[in-house]
Amino acid sequence: MSQINGARTSAHDALASRLSDPDPRARQVALTELGDDLDEAAVEPLLRALDDPDPVVRRLAVELLEESGDARAIDGLIARLCDPDATVQDAAQAALREFRGQAAADALIAAIEHPDAGVRTSVIIGLREIKDPRAARSLTAALSDPAPNVRREAVITLGYLRLPDAVDALRARLFDAEESVRRVAVGALSFFTGPALLQDFLSALSDPAWQVRREAAIVLGRTALSGAIPGLRAALGDEYWQVQKVAAESLGRLHAAAAVPELIELLSSDNADLRKASAGALGEIRASRAVTALRALSQDPDVEVRKAAVRALEAIGRSSDSSEEN
Repeated sequence: MSQINGARTSAHDALASRLSDPDPRARQVALTELGDDLDEAAVEPLLRALDDPDPVVRRLAVELLEESGDARAIDGLIARLCDPDATVQDAAQAALREFRGQAAADALIAAIEHPDAGVRTSVIIGLREIKDPRAARSLTAALSDPAPNVRREAVITLGYLRLPDAVDALRARLFDAEESVRRVAVGALSFFTGPALLQDFLSALSDPAWQVRREAAIVLGRTALSGAIPGLRAALGDEYWQVQKVAAESLGRLHAAAAVPELIELLSSDNADLRKASAGALGEIRASRAVTALRALSQDPDVEVRKAAVRALEAIGRSSDSSEEN
């Protein structure tokens, strides 16, 4: 056995020495051969290869270190998150997502304070996969990071962790200067939805960015809170059809009978997506008052609108039949 181990060590040493060859193709071949017999002894030369001047060599080293699963690789992989070559960065990010355990979590949590914003962003994404609650304090601090991408990913990751202690910090991000941060803050807070957050979501319906208003309308449709209905009815008049469409769908999900007049009005919209969403909502509400308007859509030029109208009329018909039987 000692002879076998000695032979393997000698083979590794020979391959490791070839990693200093001036020809990058020779170094690439040496790495590939090293990967064919991957063990603990291969990790050190692979770590050194992370600093190779050739990006293909660095990427191969990253991929092999991922395959090794050796915790010694974590710091080196984190360093490659700011590699000048995008393919190496992507490989390092993918590799870090595969590492589990306390060593990986500790290294990623510490790297939230890395001087490079791209690294901070990537490690926060990695922590999303690990879901270690010990990261909460560092992630909360990252909500004030000067880089919008870092703040956005910290919001998303805290939403994934679903820690009640993070709610107030996430609510503060509803007023972030960056639209994308405010939008994901609405989505993250949806994991904690309840009466206490209703006003936050309703306020987000007035956000300057339509993407935030749309996200708020989506979330309000999931709350099952009747207090969401007035705000969603108002959102049917939003200047962006994307917000109107989601508001209509959410009102249908909430069975908001009070919104039937506005939804009927939207059946005459020039926008086919709005006509379809309104027809679907009226069907969910079982709005018998909308039958005449829905029947008029049988001549609609858009086939998807016609289908939505048929489904809505069928749903209303089933509801009427059930009422008569009772």
